Amino acid sequence: MQFTMTRRYRFCAAHRLHTDHLTPEENRTAFGKCNNPNGHGHNYVVLVTVRSGANEGAVALERLDRIVEETIVERFDHQDLNQDSEFAALTTTGENLVKLIWNLLAPKLPAGILEKVGVIETRDNYFEYAAPTGPR
Repeated sequence: MQFTMTRRYRFCAAHRLHTDHLTPEENRTAFGKCNNPNGHGHNYVVLVTVRSGANEGAVALERLDRIVEETIVERFDHQDLNQDSEFAALTTTGENLVKLIWNLLAPKLPAGILEKVGVIETRDNYFEYAAPTGPR
């Protein structure tokens, strides 16, 4: 038998959608009010889904919570995402954030346990990432 379990975490962070590959006008056109030079903030919700089953090792909830708190929440809470070193060459979009969160968590959890990561950025914006599982 295999089950998945999803835990919810929260952090507040600011960012500005902007890329140096576009002109200021192109950035304003592409990102609208989210390109505000002063940035803007979100109350992010991160959903971490892990696998467990009768024949697999499960990750204890306390351990999962500690890993996510130390790796994700402490890193991003009340920060400017544009100042994070991982975003030096990336735009701080929800797609890039959810993949970064996956990449930060996956090595800290038992192999194969992490099923997917979701990020709720706004009432209308949800981003989800799960690493590819081999040839299809």
